[in-house]
Amino acid sequence: MPRRIHPFIRLSRFDRPIGTWLLLFPCWWAIAMASIGPAHWHLFVLFGLGALLMRGGGCTWNDILDRDFDAQVARTRDRPLPAGEVTVRQAMIWFAMQLAISAAILFSFNSFAIWTGLASLSLVALYPLAKRVTFWPQFVLGLAFNWGVLLGWAAVTADVNWPAFVLYAGGIFWTLGYDTIYAHQDRTDDTAAGVKSSARALGLLASKPWLVAFYLIAVALFGIAGFGAGLGWVFWVGLAAGTVQLVWQVVDVDLDSPKDCLAKFKSNRLFGWLLLAGIVGGHLS
Repeated sequence: MPRRIHPFIRLSRFDRPIGTWLLLFPCWWAIAMASIGPAHWHLFVLFGLGALLMRGGGCTWNDILDRDFDAQVARTRDRPLPAGEVTVRQAMIWFAMQLAISAAILFSFNSFAIWTGLASLSLVALYPLAKRVTFWPQFVLGLAFNWGVLLGWAAVTADVNWPAFVLYAGGIFWTLGYDTIYAHQDRTDDTAAGVKSSARALGLLASKPWLVAFYLIAVALFGIAGFGAGLGWVFWVGLAAGTVQLVWQVVDVDLDSPKDCLAKFKSNRLFGWLLLAGIVGGHLS
């Protein structure tokens, strides 16, 4: 891409797609769980583009609000806003552009799905502020990042049934796990900057037991959702394989190593694929 737009690519994290995957998988899980028929295949594409843009818009909004904090943290001080590569006005225009295209995608859905999508905007707006007032901004992120479960289900059925809410709750606990690992990268700098996180709240000693709890609850809820949706035996194979992946994360992660924390965080893309494969296969078995 032309060098003049590199700062905007970085502002939206288009060069770091793992966040898009983590936002997208709950959407795809819900679409696949609600129905795997060809009539809804186009939704996989639309939600893929929507996840890219909404994650980009969310990161842009986050960086606008957090530019002073980011300047105090080693990992984030070279982001475009604290580094002076873009102005706040330019970032706001870029944010509005991404939001406008996302809105065009949303308004192509049924009316129930449109209202469901609009209901998520308050969570997107509030998440960057959560780290100022609570040591559990990861929970707020889970509420926002997994809203795609409810939206995806609504886009397929024009309704939200109880397995969707259980799948949504499972996604929240999944996010609590992987984002606590991610937050350990900045544990020391966050303390100095006054930024709150679950990594700071739990510390090194308590984090792994809590990660076990988060992931076990997530797996149990995913299983209940799959059972409620009437999925066959292949679903349980996919969920079991995903559980092994989550166990490996907790056992192997070095919470004192930012590099390893990032690697384990990124490995959740594999979990997303395993669960999606299980859901799709569960319809066919």
